[in-house]
Formats: sequence, C-alpha cells, structure tokens
Amino acid sequence: QVQLVQSGGGLVQAGGSLRLSCAASTSRFSINSMGWYRQAPGKQRELVAAATTGGSTKYADSVKGRFTVSRDNRNAVYLQMDSLKPEDTAVYYCVADPRDLLQFGPTSIWGQGTQVTVSS
Repeated sequence: QVQLVQSGGGLVQAGGSLRLSCAASTSRFSINSMGWYRQAPGKQRELVAAATTGGSTKYADSVKGRFTVSRDNRNAVYLQMDSLKPEDTAVYYCVADPRDLLQFGPTSIWGQGTQVTVSS
C-alpha cells in the first residue's frame, strides 16, 4: 500500500516562508496528481494547490501568487509558501491520486498532516 510521508511545516511570523515536502513510498509507477489540502480549526478541509506529472496546476484563489506547487519525477510534491499570513494557519495534508484530473477524495491517498502556524 502506498504511503505519503510529509516533512516541513512549523511556526513562522507573518510575511515569512515555509516549504512542505511529501514523498510517496513507491516509485514503481507514476502518481499523476499530487497536491496539498489544509484544514483550519472549525473549517472544512480545502484544496490549496495541486499538480500533475504533465505540468498542470491548480491553486486556491487565496494562495495564488504566494504559494508554488511543484513535482519531481519520483512521486514527490512540494509546496513553497511565501508571504505567509495568519489565516494560512492550518494542518496541511498531502494527497495523491493516480488519475490526472487534479481531483481528490476519500479514495485518494492522504498524508498524516503537518501543522503550519503563522503568527501575526
């Protein structure tokens, strides 16, 4: 069973930067869509950014111009977060799906989550 291992995150002041990384436990086949969701206390989980192996990307409007999602050729996904705001505070989850549709759901593979806290 494929697992996703996340790293990065932590505490940063507003205006600062953080980088999240996520790697799948296998490189035997290509995982077409990988990305990041986040969930703040009392709020629904929302898609932050995602990318396909073909280079297509999707971003939440709230992070466009500040966050950058990238892939490598070994089933890993990264999220560079710049100009962070307190409202970016949430648990960030890596997600992977074999389809190249940039769509994720209960049948997708989910990481364990990592806390990102932005202080004002």
